[in-house]
Amino acid sequence: MYKIKTYSILIFLFLSLSIKINGQGSAGDRAYYELTSLIDLPTTGILKKGDLGVGFDIQHHGTLITKVELAIIKNLMLGFSYGGSNIIGTGKPNFYLLPTVNFKFRLFTETRSIPSFTIGFNSQGKGLNFGTIRRYEIKSPGAFFAISKNYKLFGYLTLHGVLNYYFERDDGDENINLGIGFEKTVGPTISIIAEYDFAINDDSNNSLGDGKGYLNFGIRWSASESLTLGLDFRNLTNNKKHYPNNSGERALNIQYIINLY
Repeated sequence: MYKIKTYSILIFLFLSLSIKINGQGSAGDRAYYELTSLIDLPTTGILKKGDLGVGFDIQHHGTLITKVELAIIKNLMLGFSYGGSNIIGTGKPNFYLLPTVNFKFRLFTETRSIPSFTIGFNSQGKGLNFGTIRRYEIKSPGAFFAISKNYKLFGYLTLHGVLNYYFERDDGDENINLGIGFEKTVGPTISIIAEYDFAINDDSNNSLGDGKGYLNFGIRWSASESLTLGLDFRNLTNNKKHYPNNSGERALNIQYIINLY
């Protein structure tokens, strides 16, 4: 009951703030930019040529991840990210070993009958970093293939699918992974997003996952022309063997985009 009340209050405050501002970020019917990811899963979305995006993920364990992405030419985006756990709060920060890189290239742009397709690579995982098995708490997407299709339905509904192969394999789980999700606009500045990561690559005896996959839910709000704010509820399936009975982790997402050329 406590969790339900907390979630209700956060959602109410989030939606109430959006009434007074009519932004054009990456959420809502009037969004100017595409979402480049749902919560953990990449989408086919790419920034426009010359756009620079700076993002922040603020999660449990005091985790803070900073991401910078630049669309150097049309349909090609490059970036890097870095962060660690226990950065927010007290005690000694536990920084990740190295910065990570990512890129995304759009193979086909969506038409009325054909979805959009992208290929890419992203070596940034989420949460704690376990040095003994050389992996993140939530594994990075690694090499991925993404597909998206947009439909006009009381605003817009976009369906997403991802097939990915990661490179964090010291836990003995080397399976190709699959994820699905959607984005639904709610008015001019709000989008609701959800994803299900099957976590087929994180369900062996030595893995951290418990075999139920990861269900994540989020809200995105275009607070201004360049700024999009997000509120996420993660791990609703309680899929962490090393951290049981902790479903519904709350997290924040911030994205700021400017045009350089």
